[in-house]
Amino acid sequence: MPQLPYPPEFLPVFQKSLTVEFASLTGAGAPITFPLTPYMGENTLDVSTGLTYPSKAERARRNPKVSLLYSDPVGSGLQNPPIVLVYGHAAVRDKDLQKNTDRYVAYTHKTLPFPPFMLRRISFYFARIWIEVTPLKILWWENRDLDAQPQRWDAPPGIELPASDPAPKGESLGRWKEAPQDWRAGAAYAAQNLGTPILTVVDDEGYPVPQRVKSSALVNDGFKLEIGKGAPAKVAGKACLTFHSHPEVFTGQENIVFVGEVQEDGLFKVERRPGDWSLPPKGLGALTSFIGSGFKLNPRLKAEAARRGQPVPKVRLPGEY
Repeated sequence: MPQLPYPPEFLPVFQKSLTVEFASLTGAGAPITFPLTPYMGENTLDVSTGLTYPSKAERARRNPKVSLLYSDPVGSGLQNPPIVLVYGHAAVRDKDLQKNTDRYVAYTHKTLPFPPFMLRRISFYFARIWIEVTPLKILWWENRDLDAQPQRWDAPPGIELPASDPAPKGESLGRWKEAPQDWRAGAAYAAQNLGTPILTVVDDEGYPVPQRVKSSALVNDGFKLEIGKGAPAKVAGKACLTFHSHPEVFTGQENIVFVGEVQEDGLFKVERRPGDWSLPPKGLGALTSFIGSGFKLNPRLKAEAARRGQPVPKVRLPGEY
């Protein structure tokens, strides 16, 4: 049970959601949002990212203003839960990569579609950086009514805001996966198959603010969005549009993200589609996807560990340490 006095209706959402939309800011101040698996700490709401693709953590370390949107109830078992938006302060944890990896393996090894001997071969995936988010403000929409004005909770005054672990030495290795040259094919697929997206803008206090839109339609230069009357931030300026989907039993996920600008009338103009990593469901597709990614990510594993002055962490199942 967390020590922060969250309203009780939040707890099932925080405890049972399979995904959360994690929003951070690029060096240029643009918002970008990806779905991640959420976890609960004592005073924090946590997510993780791979050591071999640390961009999310690097953004959060550089600018700790982040947000978490719990808007996808699929697989949670919850009936009509509120949509919950958390504004928070991020602290990046990567000074003990083995501890991070052990924690992630303990949480996830039973849900991945691979036998134990295979798990040990995909350390490029299990080696983790954790991002701990201290909630500062929470908005929520009862009955998932995006036209209603949200209710609000604020953290108590004087709450401690922990610092991130020191940044690694040397230059970042950059992105590991090239972005698609043409965003339109992905846009057509997302519009038809991945449901309503998450629009993220930046508010007047400099926070990335993700919000689920009511509807979206593909148009020539992007998407026409219907925004709820209870939107938590002005819809204008630099923006990100995130489509994602996963089955009730989390055996895979599809993610497609676009960045660009949004106008007050709800027109989101796409500038580009960043590279993303979707995980196919169980079966040959999942195995092929992991093996293919490993060819690119394995060389980065040793380099990222070395940047932090640590050995490459090992995949150890619970009971082996």
